[in-house]
Amino acid sequence: MATDPSEYDKSMPAVAAHIAKVERAVDRTRASHGGRPYAEVHQALVEALQAEEAQRVVPQVVEGFARQISDALTDR
Repeated sequence: MATDPSEYDKSMPAVAAHIAKVERAVDRTRASHGGRPYAEVHQALVEALQAEEAQRVVPQVVEGFARQISDALTDR
């Protein structure tokens, strides 16, 4: 099954915009919740993704980011 290369080019701006939203949500959550308990980080990340209108993220990816943020050592 071949994909038309122009379809890839057409979809990339939307994909890039979505990734930027996810990055902003992760960065904001890392800054505000780094090193906190996983459940708290996960909830904050879900809320940040909703605020960015980027809630369409695979649950395992959200869990992975939340775990990384929770496990991070912070200078508090």
